[in-house]
Amino acid sequence: MPGLSRAVLLWLFERLLAAYGPQEWWPADSPFEVMTGAVLTQNTAWTNVEKALKNLKANQALDPLVITGSADETLAGWLRPSGYFNVKARRLKAFCSWYLQEGGEEALGRLDTPELRSRILAVHGIGPETADDILLYAFDRPVFVIDAYTRRLLDRMALPGGDLPYEQLRIALEKALGPDLALYNEFHALIVIHGKERCRVKPRCHGCPLINRCLMPKMPR
Repeated sequence: MPGLSRAVLLWLFERLLAAYGPQEWWPADSPFEVMTGAVLTQNTAWTNVEKALKNLKANQALDPLVITGSADETLAGWLRPSGYFNVKARRLKAFCSWYLQEGGEEALGRLDTPELRSRILAVHGIGPETADDILLYAFDRPVFVIDAYTRRLLDRMALPGGDLPYEQLRIALEKALGPDLALYNEFHALIVIHGKERCRVKPRCHGCPLINRCLMPKMPR
């Protein structure tokens, strides 16, 4: 498979940035809130996660000690807006227990990125995308987050890699772009907003900033 082109990827980034502006991600008041949001955003829209986070804050429960000490039914009730709330309550408790056992943000922040990533991935219910959200947005590590929007964008831009396994695609993108925390942060956020606004499963091509390169207008409908 031919490699991903840095020049083309940066062209995409610049076009998306010009169209949508800086996204200033991740929307949170603390690194722990980022981590909590990353766990809760699995299989749901961010607007639903915001409601669950609001519930936690209203109950002074956006804290790993409070979360681990809460009854399962109580925590699930707070998380209800995020969907799959019983499953997410168990996953969030498991994450918070691990977080406390590891010594919290300060201790974890002293680990190098591969070790920290390995430890996060060992937590029950945490997959690569969630782990990389946490690494990038809570711990400021240059790790590129791969999601469905990223794969769809690569496919529609006729770029290689959209069908690669997660780890291979992540490494390919990081190799092409070089280790750039600010770029990874903004690029992922822009891909997400573009995927929500334009590049949906059923795309909204009119006014798309990438229309001149995209395959979709050329495909039969």
